[in-house]
Amino acid sequence: MGYCAYTYTITLDADSGLMSNIPLETASNVLQSCIKLYSGSDFKKSMDDTVAHIRNLCKANRCCLLLTDFATGMCKLLSDSHLVEGPHGPISNIITGEFYDIVQTWPETIGGSDFLMIKNEHDMQILKEKNPVWYASLKQYDMKTLVLFPLNYGNETKGYIWVTDFDVDNALMIRETLELTTYFISYAIANYQLVKRLEIMSTIDLLTGVKNRNAMNNRVNDFVEGSEAYPESLYVVFADLNGLKQVNDNNGHIAGDLLLKNAALILQDIFLGHEVYRAGGDEFTVFVTGLSEAEFMEKIEKLKKYTYTDEGVCFAFGYCADDGKHDIRYDMKTADERMYADKEEYYKLYPDRRHK
Repeated sequence: MGYCAYTYTITLDADSGLMSNIPLETASNVLQSCIKLYSGSDFKKSMDDTVAHIRNLCKANRCCLLLTDFATGMCKLLSDSHLVEGPHGPISNIITGEFYDIVQTWPETIGGSDFLMIKNEHDMQILKEKNPVWYASLKQYDMKTLVLFPLNYGNETKGYIWVTDFDVDNALMIRETLELTTYFISYAIANYQLVKRLEIMSTIDLLTGVKNRNAMNNRVNDFVEGSEAYPESLYVVFADLNGLKQVNDNNGHIAGDLLLKNAALILQDIFLGHEVYRAGGDEFTVFVTGLSEAEFMEKIEKLKKYTYTDEGVCFAFGYCADDGKHDIRYDMKTADERMYADKEEYYKLYPDRRHK
């Protein structure tokens, strides 16, 4: 008589030793996917190429990559590769806001596993018992086989990748390939999202939502160094809030922050489609391009409604039109000088506010 004991250990961390102990064919497939994933600087194109490559490996009709945000209840189609479109048109027509109601059922359906594979009608019937809503959706779009992997990074699910109507005879190879490939895709998505957040933090003023001084300086440098061609028409506007210190002193900094936000909204509304920057403190800069002089002056007339007022948002402003010499630093200096001249006129009208 003999005995056999089978034990296993559950861990949330990836075991690099086990993950690297894979068949040669799988290793080759994963390596090819990673080359496509990291071969270019265009994140979207790299993802599209990788998803198309995975679909070809699986000999499938479709491969999709979906981004999720469970904190906000949102999902977004990042990439799709298919041979034959479904009976209801592009997959983008399916993945709308309502599709999140199905997506949020997937973690429970997958359960303790790290993937879900449906290879035949028997598997489909099991899914029907566990998740009838998702089953009905798959049947509606005539999907017969499916493999779904979550894209996990740390303790967060960044999204899902799924393949439908794949080569069932190669199910083991497909599982092994996706199991390891999704590991690299998850890290690529996490890194991309981190870089985008850092870009936003480095270029967007977090209080007002307009671009910040760093973004403005980069834009100016692009013009000066010639990496950005001058537009046919360029106007520079400097706008400074009057009375911000008075609001801060009398009503508190929360009221002052609200005034700055309202000022930014007004400038964004007047100069819709153009570049609005918070240069610092209560100062804003606007670069207006592609307008005729008449069109630009219409916007200036709208801006004048917010000057020399004793309540709400009140601007002192100056502007300069590029004279064809293409010297944006001169244009900014001139607009700044004119803005301060306008501010002096304001203080002549309200001398009691000069030091407030």
